[in-house]
Amino acid sequence: MKTLKTMISNFKRYSFLMRQLIIRDFKIKYKRSVLGVLWSILYPLMIMSVMALIFSNMFKFSMEGVNYLVYLMSGLIIWNYFSEATNNSLTAVTGNFSLINKVYIPKYIFPIAKCLFAGINFLFTLIPFLLIVLLSGNAAEGTKCTINICYLYIPIVFIGALMFTIGLSYLLSTVTVFLRDVLYIWGIVLTMLNYFTPIFYSITILPVWLQNILKLNPLYIYINTLREIVLFGNRPTILYLFSGLFAGFVSMVIGMIIFRKKQDKFVYYI
Repeated sequence: MKTLKTMISNFKRYSFLMRQLIIRDFKIKYKRSVLGVLWSILYPLMIMSVMALIFSNMFKFSMEGVNYLVYLMSGLIIWNYFSEATNNSLTAVTGNFSLINKVYIPKYIFPIAKCLFAGINFLFTLIPFLLIVLLSGNAAEGTKCTINICYLYIPIVFIGALMFTIGLSYLLSTVTVFLRDVLYIWGIVLTMLNYFTPIFYSITILPVWLQNILKLNPLYIYINTLREIVLFGNRPTILYLFSGLFAGFVSMVIGMIIFRKKQDKFVYYI
């Protein structure tokens, strides 16, 4: 408990530095770009369009009575956030060694800054996503989605996903310091996880025993909860909301503990 209070105190103390790290990442990402931050909206919109074209038309993926485009996009925005945040966090420590080596800075700020940077991009993607929700679908076929009061639960879904990603980012940034192969291994793991997360297909097409395994994936919980809100206009169950927050909290605590135990050894391996 004392350690957690110290970390929270340091976050407040170094909040200015965290803001500067996030701003730096934005400047690096959009350096020499004509459209700049506008790409944060255009890029995910283009990716969503390509994915929708491939899976809706070329592969003929569809679900009766369900707006497949919204189904696909609601999975992609959660997945893209998770993928971007964890990929960026791999070098959260090793990429900031020159700064860490000069002055004292709580090292656990760097992975969180990467997750928050990806989180801002996630908020940008909500703009084209909401446009797709409003403009797609057919009322006669029962695939038209509407925005209602249940959307107020979306921040809870994101908070759970954020905590889960932060915990995993702590773990990845720690392991990368000692084993640089993780930079390549994680790409393979993400590819596997992508297919084992029901983003572009329905989990119901799988055998029941495999469905039960995939439902243990926290990403499935966040994506499915978001779909309940957006696709069907339903209030998510307390069990799903609690499960998402609990999985995120456990991930974050475990990640923090591992990172804190190993951080003093970082200078010998970077």
